[in-house]
Amino acid sequence: MSKKLISIVIPCYNEEDNILLMINKIRSFMVSINDIYDFEIIIIDNDSTDSSVEIIKSECELDLKIKLIVNSRNFGWIKSPYYGLLQAKGDAVIYLAADFQDPPELILDFIKKWEEGYKIAIGVKAQSEESPIMFAIRKLYYNIIDKISNNKLYKNFTGFGLYDKRIIEILNQFDDPYPYFRGLISEVGFKKAVINFTQPKRKRGISASNFYALYDVAMLGITSYSKVPLRIATFAGFIMSAVSLIVALVYLILKLTFWYSFPAGYAPTVIAIFFFASVQLFFTGILGEYIGSIHTIVQKRPLVIEKERVNF
Repeated sequence: MSKKLISIVIPCYNEEDNILLMINKIRSFMVSINDIYDFEIIIIDNDSTDSSVEIIKSECELDLKIKLIVNSRNFGWIKSPYYGLLQAKGDAVIYLAADFQDPPELILDFIKKWEEGYKIAIGVKAQSEESPIMFAIRKLYYNIIDKISNNKLYKNFTGFGLYDKRIIEILNQFDDPYPYFRGLISEVGFKKAVINFTQPKRKRGISASNFYALYDVAMLGITSYSKVPLRIATFAGFIMSAVSLIVALVYLILKLTFWYSFPAGYAPTVIAIFFFASVQLFFTGILGEYIGSIHTIVQKRPLVIEKERVNF
């Protein structure tokens, strides 16, 4: 009887300090269950500028279980990891980051849940050793998007987990050029095993995530899975129109009643103009985010363009 294949997908960008340690860590776990499972490690490198690719290629020469995809350029941390998942052919596919903030120790727990019959087993950050402010901001975002989303989205879930090959086949059918992976996992359904963990600090190196990248994924989640901001804009328009009419009538009555003692002045007019202009700009920006999302989907560009593959 042939062994089940476990594919472990690791996105990589400038992880020269972590990637070899991660490979060896995964090997140590998989050796303990080598009599039951075969495994492969698929690393998708997003055009690293350090020595990450050279390190991985050296490992590929020593171990055919290590496979590498090198992108022709940096396609961002939304598209590249997702593409890597779609290339996996294992009976189960495990996704985790290379910086050890997704604890590889949970791999065996994920596999155990998979053998119990779960098609999806996800890791959820119950606590984090990162900055308390950043964790609080992330938690606030997850709470907001959970409230306004059309589907149930798991809070503090970043994609870390195990996915049965049936789930990967379904994801291949979506044909989404800019996928919000967390949302897609909720959309496919199936009962999920949730494993809570405390997220450790990044082991080595500096995270490639910046404010723009975090904002991008946050807005992608909102525009992909909620129409609430658009509805708020519509209701706000009605409400502010009614308030403006009431204020205008009150102002007119006061002026007619107290003609000489009630000054017209420019302050209320100026304040009102700036207020409504800022509100209009805000909701125009929201509308622009939705249009931008539609524009990206309509273009139908590939997720990534590969420069080379090793050991496939």
